[in-house]
Amino acid sequence: MDLFEYQGKQYFARFGIPVSAGGVADTVDEAVAEADKAGYPVVVKAQVQVGGRGKAGGVKLAENSDEVRHHAGNILGLDIKGHVVRRLWVEHASDISKEYYASFTLDRGAKKYLAMVSAKGGVEIEAVADEDPDAIARLYIDPSIGFVEADARGLVERAGLDEEAHDGAVAILLELYRCYVEGDADLVEINPLILTPAGQVHALDAKVTLDDNASFRHPEWDGFRDIDEFDERERLARSKGLQYVGLDGYVGIIANGAGLAMSTCDVVNQVGGKPANFLDIGGGANAEVMANALEVINSDPNVRAIFINIFGGITRGEEVAQGIVTALERVDIKAPMVIRLDGTNAEEGRDILKQVESDRVMSSPTMLEAARKAVELAGSGTTGGNAGTSGNRSGTSGNGPATSGDTGDVQ
Repeated sequence: MDLFEYQGKQYFARFGIPVSAGGVADTVDEAVAEADKAGYPVVVKAQVQVGGRGKAGGVKLAENSDEVRHHAGNILGLDIKGHVVRRLWVEHASDISKEYYASFTLDRGAKKYLAMVSAKGGVEIEAVADEDPDAIARLYIDPSIGFVEADARGLVERAGLDEEAHDGAVAILLELYRCYVEGDADLVEINPLILTPAGQVHALDAKVTLDDNASFRHPEWDGFRDIDEFDERERLARSKGLQYVGLDGYVGIIANGAGLAMSTCDVVNQVGGKPANFLDIGGGANAEVMANALEVINSDPNVRAIFINIFGGITRGEEVAQGIVTALERVDIKAPMVIRLDGTNAEEGRDILKQVESDRVMSSPTMLEAARKAVELAGSGTTGGNAGTSGNRSGTSGNGPATSGDTGDVQ
């Protein structure tokens, strides 16, 4: 989970990392109030998870409340690379003598934490790495040993930070490492880490990516999730606890496991179709989970066919099949459906699925064959009834996956 700048700074503050005084604002009046509290001059910053805010007009300096009002009014609602600004961070403007860079992340290849410090902050670290790789001091950290003051001081010295910044930078690095480990982050980055004319060192920006796998340890993370950033389909999926990413195709995908879901999207592409989504229902496929997944798929008007791809492992095939049957009794499906069920007790599961099979609900033993059938159905322009259990629902014209004129768009 990627945090917005203001959330990252709030996270840093929990671990004693100094950040600029400021506050969050969703309206112009709130921006003025936060500026008054922070003290002028202030910087008004757009809160979007994309780079290039300054160049797009999303970061402005304000000397007084009138300027804050003017800038906040212009920035709220601004489109920055497809991200609409709905929230601002207003902070006291800092005097800057020098800009540095500091981060901790995981090097998966080395299976160790990686610390990076550079005296060249304020620009993309990738650009520094390309143009002057020696400007970045690196240190691999064995998680079982940890990161101590001597490590931090050695990094700061090798990176060439100004001597007057050494003590402050060392102190921040130690707290940043604690934030990274105890805070269950995948990445913590400060760019820039600044030195003020008064000799103080603090974080002027914050980039934090939290490890979703650790969310069970952090119920407070729920407050970081910005549901407004998702489209309608993703909001619905999030509310039901599903792992969903909306795409721009027309074949709805449901699979158990992230790897299988990605493979399913690939196979649909391979046979000439376009997936409408990535949806991973995880290890369980009971009636409740399946009904929730089908409801989310059903909410997408672009879906012309549904491909359910389940591999039974710990969850047995007959349990999955019964979950699908029960879910179909609870959700009126608009699009025809193809089910591929394999793995543990797959034959028993397929026998159960026969009770709901029809010209709009069918099963296929292989992933490739099922994908072809789903794409064929999506391109057929089929109209008619909902995909419920046989005989329980009557078809009405117009409820199918594609209205007149849609099928001409399918390649």
